Amino acid sequence: MTEEPPVPDGGHHRHLLVVSHSRTGTTAQLCDAAVDGARRAGGAVDLRVLDAFAAGPDDVAWADAVLLATPARFGSMAGAMKDFLERIYYPCLQTTAGMPYALVCKGDTDVDGAVHSVERIVAGMRWKQVLPPLTVVGHIQPADLEAAEELGGTLAAGLDTGIF
Repeated sequence: MTEEPPVPDGGHHRHLLVVSHSRTGTTAQLCDAAVDGARRAGGAVDLRVLDAFAAGPDDVAWADAVLLATPARFGSMAGAMKDFLERIYYPCLQTTAGMPYALVCKGDTDVDGAVHSVERIVAGMRWKQVLPPLTVVGHIQPADLEAAEELGGTLAAGLDTGIF
């Protein structure tokens, strides 16, 4: 394994994994805003943005923090996000305890069950929620996109500075 080259301040690049799923595109809008915020935060943070079906244990092992973005479906997270979490659970269980994470959840009428289902699984993995979940119910408003951008920027900045 090769070591990353040092960044100008003498530190090393940090890695932010963004795992999302969106069938209708609304969760993708929020995820894109969060990714834009993370990129604008600058610093020495490398991003890997993947659909939940494409992401796997190796991607989680690469990451120093994870941003999950899922729609609420039938009172739970999207099946694609559950599939991702099921595929990484045992391979990552012993190696990612303390992993900082944040969550974006979009629903038409309710997101509580989806947020709870994600939180229950990542709590079992002993990941650390470092920001409150961004939840959006109903139509996406400009303030929701701003909040997503702020969440992504805050996560990246916290990762870059070593807060998370």
